[in-house]
Order: sequence, then structure tokens, then C-alpha cells
Amino acid sequence: MTRRRSGTLTLAIAAAAALGLLGGCAAPGGAGGKLIHTTGNVYPAIGPYSQMVQAGNTYYLSGVIPLNKAGNAIEGTTIEEQTRLVLEYIGEVLKAQGMSHQNVVMSNVFMKDLNEFARMNAVYGEFFKTAPPSRATVEVARLPRDVKIEIAVIAVK
Repeated sequence: MTRRRSGTLTLAIAAAAALGLLGGCAAPGGAGGKLIHTTGNVYPAIGPYSQMVQAGNTYYLSGVIPLNKAGNAIEGTTIEEQTRLVLEYIGEVLKAQGMSHQNVVMSNVFMKDLNEFARMNAVYGEFFKTAPPSRATVEVARLPRDVKIEIAVIAVK
């Protein structure tokens, strides 16, 4: 059962949600003030997680891997191709909320092989040319679907 704040406010929120005017929010207000955001411009979540969660003016983007838009196959065979696709997808999710890579304040880069760091970093630098975010980069034993890279970011609007 839904508690009514006011008939007009409830109706306005319902109408905005129905028309998609809340920027892809799955749940206006959400639990504890968090909002869940999605976009169809990248593959759908492939597990029990959200593409992006907003808390206040901070946006937490889940780790992105280089899958095709259907989410059922890896795209790219080189670290450069996979890094580019991941950063393009991150851009699409940010764009759906009126942001860009310039809104990113922190990124976490997970790589299968740090020997490929320089090549990954060259592509990464194309997306963060000025005032790049803080970053942590680590080598991991394994990534989902055995991809070469996964990147998660935090952005502020």
C-alpha cells in the first residue's frame, strides 16, 4: 500500500516516472534516498546489481566490462579495444544522467595483466584529457567472462 503525501505530488511523480522524465530512475526516492538508474544504451545488468546508484549528487557506476549490447559476448580482443568499449559504455551511462567523463571523480580499474598497463593508460587518457579523476589500478586473478579489464567509477553532478 502506498502512503499519499498529497494527491498532486503523488500524481506528478507517477506521471513523471511513467513518461521517463526522472532520468531513467527505477524508483523515485528509493530506499534511504538512493535512486537506481539504467540506460538501454549499454548491456543490461547481468546479475543482482544496478548499473548506477545515485545518493544525493554522487553517482556510483558498477564495474563495466567489454560485452556487446546484448550482454552475451565479449567485444574486442586487445586491451585497447576492450578499454575503449568500457569507457564508451561508461560515457553512455553518464550521458543518460546529463553528465560526461568530466564528472568522474574516482575510477577503479581492474586488469587481468598489468603488463598491458601502458596500452590501457593510453586509451584511458583519451577519455580523461584534463583534470583526470583519482584512480586505483590493480591486477586481479580473474574478471567476469575472462575479460581483460573492468572499470567502476564514481561521478558527482
